Amino acid sequence: MKLSDYVIDCIKQQGVSHVFEFIGGAIVHLLDSISHRDDIECISVRHEQAGAFAAEAYARMNGKLGVAMATSGPGALNLLTGIGSCYFDSVPCLFITGQVNTYEYKFDRPVRQIGFQETDIVSVATPITKYAVMVTDPDQIRYELEKAIYLAKNGRPGPVLLDIPMNLQRAQINPESLVSFYDSQEYMELCENCEVSDSVIVDIISMLKKAKRPLILAGGGVRASDSTEFLSQFVEKTGIPIVSSLMGLDAISHDNPLYSGLIGSYGNRFSNLILANCDLLLILGSRLDSRQTGTRPDTFGRGAQKIHVDIDSNELNSKVEATLVVRASLKDFLVKINDALNDYEKPDINQWLELINRLKGCYPTYSFKPEGNEIEPNRFMELLSSKAERFGAICLDVGQHQMWASQSFVLSGKQRLLNSGGMGAMGFALPAAIGASLASGEESLVIAGDGGIQLNIQEFDTLVRLNLPIKTLVMNNSSLGMVRQFQDLYFEGRQQSTVNPNPSFISIAKAYKIPTFQMNSMEDVQQLDEFLATEGPAFIEIRLEKKTEVHPKLVVNRPIEDMYPYLDREELKEIMLIDLVDEIDIPT
Repeated sequence: MKLSDYVIDCIKQQGVSHVFEFIGGAIVHLLDSISHRDDIECISVRHEQAGAFAAEAYARMNGKLGVAMATSGPGALNLLTGIGSCYFDSVPCLFITGQVNTYEYKFDRPVRQIGFQETDIVSVATPITKYAVMVTDPDQIRYELEKAIYLAKNGRPGPVLLDIPMNLQRAQINPESLVSFYDSQEYMELCENCEVSDSVIVDIISMLKKAKRPLILAGGGVRASDSTEFLSQFVEKTGIPIVSSLMGLDAISHDNPLYSGLIGSYGNRFSNLILANCDLLLILGSRLDSRQTGTRPDTFGRGAQKIHVDIDSNELNSKVEATLVVRASLKDFLVKINDALNDYEKPDINQWLELINRLKGCYPTYSFKPEGNEIEPNRFMELLSSKAERFGAICLDVGQHQMWASQSFVLSGKQRLLNSGGMGAMGFALPAAIGASLASGEESLVIAGDGGIQLNIQEFDTLVRLNLPIKTLVMNNSSLGMVRQFQDLYFEGRQQSTVNPNPSFISIAKAYKIPTFQMNSMEDVQQLDEFLATEGPAFIEIRLEKKTEVHPKLVVNRPIEDMYPYLDREELKEIMLIDLVDEIDIPT
């Protein structure tokens, strides 16, 4: 059979029904192999970066594998931001790039290029993939495909890349004679068992019983390991309250009374205060980066014993020293500890739960206190979430709107919130919604800023062409607000490059024949209702004051409980059950 047909067969066997691509000469054979099938579909986007983001969201929604393809040279290079996003956020995606014929490729010759659009994408992508290889022998295609897919999905998930020259794509192969990766010594060596010992489970349960103020921190690893169901069971069995990192926001329904918000640099003030006061912190699948801990990781959860569970040994004791580290699949850990908790008697932590509820009530999240009917972003996100329960995925771009939504959008049931975490890529939300809707068959909601929407605004064409049930909402404060806020704080208000006139987003959406709406104040809520009720794609612009900021915010050299605008020292001291950090010497 033709090698390109074999590749598509293998992709379909992974449960993949959509391949995201922007065609070019070097992948024509691969896309032609899809064209005559009715069980897998090409989704033609308008930029390769958008295809990569769509594949990432597709994988995050279906829990299997996302696939994106691009031609050689510029096409392959345009995938890189999306590849990096998958790498940092642990998303299993297979990226396939076309390459010039092997007889046109330079290999080790000291020239820059031989074939047209020839580029050594493997060398470029290697640092941000789990595996990247150019296939140079047709008989190795099974081995390399199986290896790449295995690595993408197992251990800590992530992206892989196969670069396939055109002459290999059109080569004839005999599938029966191909060597399998699963028969190899390499596979046997990769099958490392990270089983959790019974004694570790006993120790952890003992620590849970003794704790007066226990807390769970759920990270992106909960979703990456498909462990949400087991996390919910664990919370139910133990009665322990739970906070999340940015990537863990959809690890548990926000309807759960034990859910206690977002921690970190732009977290809810009450959530950071809760974490700072806990005496036992169970960290599940979080790498504890500086956006969570602040720039003083030594002060993070300093009054607590810490148990850190993660599949990646490199993340354990890397930034924050833990009392106990457990290297394991989070799913295996939760299944095992849940079994051991069948006869568990929950300790009395009512005083702790009362304090948590009091903190939630005392410190609600506002960007500012609104006067009259002006749109205050956090209250708007609460309103929006109350009307958006039918959306399967809420896809956020990167910027102030992302933080307002992450702080205040209340997720219900199994609703997903897709953030670009480690990469933090503007332009993520719109293509992510495409992948999310195609994976789930449900409606998706895009929440973007006036800056980020412009990076992949061309995908409005994809929405309309495929008539996808995607609603796009733009929070417009006429600036790149997150950086502008940073400039106002640290650069005496010099707003270089952050405040520029915007085009008319309404006119652009209309050019794509997308129904449009606009809110200028909270009195315009009917516009929001009509936007949400529209069949198929729709667009709404939410007009904000240019001065809008994200609050509260953690600044440099402060512990996470001490957010700006600062609380009165006496008020903070009264809240804290442990010593204040400002009584310790804070380095400048």
